Amino acid sequence: MSVSADSVNFPASRGDRPEVIGLLPCGGQATRISPLPLSKELFPLGFRATAPGRTCPKVVSHYLLEKMRRAGMTKAYFILRPGKWDIPAYFNDGEMVDMHLGYLMMRSPHGVPYTLDQAYPFVQNALVVLGFPDILLQPDDMYVHMLAYWQQHQPDVVLGLFPCDRPEKAGMVDFNPDGSINAIIEKPQTTHLQYMWGTALWTPRFTHYLHQYIADTEIKLAQSDRANAPRREIPIGDVIQAAMQTGFRVTGVPFPNGTYLDIGTPDDLQTAILAQTAP
Repeated sequence: MSVSADSVNFPASRGDRPEVIGLLPCGGQATRISPLPLSKELFPLGFRATAPGRTCPKVVSHYLLEKMRRAGMTKAYFILRPGKWDIPAYFNDGEMVDMHLGYLMMRSPHGVPYTLDQAYPFVQNALVVLGFPDILLQPDDMYVHMLAYWQQHQPDVVLGLFPCDRPEKAGMVDFNPDGSINAIIEKPQTTHLQYMWGTALWTPRFTHYLHQYIADTEIKLAQSDRANAPRREIPIGDVIQAAMQTGFRVTGVPFPNGTYLDIGTPDDLQTAILAQTAP
């Protein structure tokens, strides 16, 4: 990939932290738990109080937005696959979660990096917080800690790290006691690593790198003899790993008692349902 750390620049902030904006990619088709009568991001898990003595169902993506709001974020974008119109119909302008919400359409179904790049014109000068809206994460204050870490150390990317006993399903992370990351290994069949990354925060510098990475990938494909061949989806972890190799500083904040539950898989969805209905 021709893009390098030195070639990626962004406007300097005015001496304080850039605006912080959440990105929630919703490009999946939920094939592992289909058929569903709604987008998986709106699967109801638990209840929320709406008035004294009154409750209503609480959907899975609501938990993520609450965590973002707890860290002081007031703006987030859902990036939608066509057909997921029930998400903006449900959250509307964001008053329900005390945030300003926007909705963008994904263009290319080639993986999370392509989905995220649709937000480039809207977040290119912001501090981006990536959250997957079909995943339940703990602790509730994880973004508070990650933003505080970034404020103190100001790396290019901060990853939220969670214990993982199923490495074949995750992006496993090799990191040092000081938080610096050596490598991201995507879905290894066997490994000694114990932590996966489940959420991320990055600067405009990485947003620009991601945008150029996608552009360079498309140019290379167009010039190759595989332009019309089936394409594998690119994991966002691959882009972060590539950025590290060109000089970007990527660090992690481990949450030793944290949890990660992907409701997009049948087993984890059943676990989440049982956890919410347990006495």
